[in-house]
Amino acid sequence: KVDRYDLKDIGMVEFANWTNPLIRPLQLNADMVDFFRKFIRKGDLTIDIGANIGDTTVPIALCAGAEGKTLGFDPNPYVFKILQVNANLNRDKTNIIPLPFAISTQEEEFYFISSEASFGNGGISPTKESKLGRFVYPGKIKGVNLKALLESQYKEWLPKLSFIKIDTEGYDKEIIKSIQDLILAYKPTIIAESFGKASNDAKMELYEVIERLRYDIYYFEDFNVHARVQKLDDKSEITSYKHTINIYALPKK
Repeated sequence: KVDRYDLKDIGMVEFANWTNPLIRPLQLNADMVDFFRKFIRKGDLTIDIGANIGDTTVPIALCAGAEGKTLGFDPNPYVFKILQVNANLNRDKTNIIPLPFAISTQEEEFYFISSEASFGNGGISPTKESKLGRFVYPGKIKGVNLKALLESQYKEWLPKLSFIKIDTEGYDKEIIKSIQDLILAYKPTIIAESFGKASNDAKMELYEVIERLRYDIYYFEDFNVHARVQKLDDKSEITSYKHTINIYALPKK
């Protein structure tokens, strides 16, 4: 179902929702776009890993504009169909490239597994037996190395890399490790998820992996320009949040 929004300073924007009866429809608003606008300029290269149907991809792409490029990765075959629709809307305002891949250290194949019958969320596993859940997509999905893909297909865009969002059910820190050379070279803003079900050690490792790249790390309450933001000065602070939270990281001045 395609909804239409008249957004401040942007104009009319279309957004495709998934009419899955188990999934709550998502909405766009100007405050969300303004949140991403703090980090993204027109003409930038931006990346959304774990894009789902595009509820963050579209606002990110509106900030980068049609003259920029937004890569949206999602291996979930169900939500990817909706992401493709959203990539084809608003072509005068956005330039979204939908890519049906998981991000891994090397090219390989995985099963996509969800804890929800809706398949609204999930993650990758080398086997059908996984703590991620019991709902398994019947086919396999492809994992690609992000650094290799960017350097082979988008090399001319890399100097414009300004923003990376990662939401991969606890795999975020491994993706950051795999692209640390690119992060050190281009210093993009990083948004990642501290997965609620991860151990405290895993949460602190996510903090350490980002901090070692010379970044300051912030908790933020929502993708909204007015949401509460709090700087996390020590890795132990990230463990005080028992539920899944988002953090953003900015290069140290």
